[in-house]
Amino acid sequence: MRVNARLDEALAAKLSRLQSLTGLSASDVLKRAIDCLHKEHMASVQNRLDSLLSSEFIGCAEGPQDLASEYKRYLASDLAGKHGPS
Repeated sequence: MRVNARLDEALAAKLSRLQSLTGLSASDVLKRAIDCLHKEHMASVQNRLDSLLSSEFIGCAEGPQDLASEYKRYLASDLAGKHGPS
C-alpha cells in the first residue's frame, strides 16, 4: 500500500531527526512507528479484556443462554406482553 501523508513542520523535523539518528528511510521509520503504536494499542485492549474477564462481571447475571443471539425475539415477546401485540 502506498501512503501519502501531510506532516506539519514539527512532525517533519521529528521524522528527519529519526532518519538521521537511525539511518532508516522515511518509509521504514513510519513502518516502525505504526508497529509500535499497534503493539501499544493491542496491549491496552488485551489489558482491558483481561480486567473484564477477571472482574467476575461476565456471567454474573441470569437469563437465557441464547440471549445474545435471540435478543430481538425476547424483546418483542416482552414488549408484546407489556403493550400487546403490534
